[in-house]
Amino acid sequence: MSDGDKSLDASGWSTMRGKKILVIIITLALLLACIIALRLRRDKPVGPSVSETSRLIGGPAFEVQVEMPAFNSGRAPWEIPGVILGYDHGPRFDQASPGAQVGKIAPHHIELSAEGGWDVLIKTDGEGRLVQETHVAFPVKLGGRPLNFNCRPADLTIGYLHTTTRTGSDEVEGSFELEVAICKNAVSGKTAAWPYQPLRVRGNFAGLKKQG
Repeated sequence: MSDGDKSLDASGWSTMRGKKILVIIITLALLLACIIALRLRRDKPVGPSVSETSRLIGGPAFEVQVEMPAFNSGRAPWEIPGVILGYDHGPRFDQASPGAQVGKIAPHHIELSAEGGWDVLIKTDGEGRLVQETHVAFPVKLGGRPLNFNCRPADLTIGYLHTTTRTGSDEVEGSFELEVAICKNAVSGKTAAWPYQPLRVRGNFAGLKKQG
């Protein structure tokens, strides 16, 4: 092989290597952009229009979201693209869900439920800290298998319940957030080896009348 041929081979190899590096850089940049977008979506309120919805329907409105990350959450592989693209955040329900009901409502106590295994109780003490009775029961698919869990916070110091009463009425509005980490199978009652990391639960509500 002549020196000229060797030079051409080296040049071609250098060009191919440069293209591979460029593809890797672009891939990493896109991955970073997806991660940033997911974090921004996660940090947004669950239902910024809940108050407006309550006014439009003339009654209670709420939205509860259990956030399940794309990885290390038990999701099936085919669900991961939906998380990355931002249209699948995890189990959720609202006032329009089948069988949606509002239970006892007080400044430090919120009860919401719906068909399918939804049962949410958020309760705080006089200092605004979550108490032991707090739990979130919800349906979820793990690996494509439908299950129901009743979950509680592992750390009651993480989370809050913020409520305000509309002036001149007995209607309560506000939001809550907590992390659940201790879950029992709602059917067997056995403690599950899931979730693999704490799951964030967010909720917004408006127009809930004090009762109970």
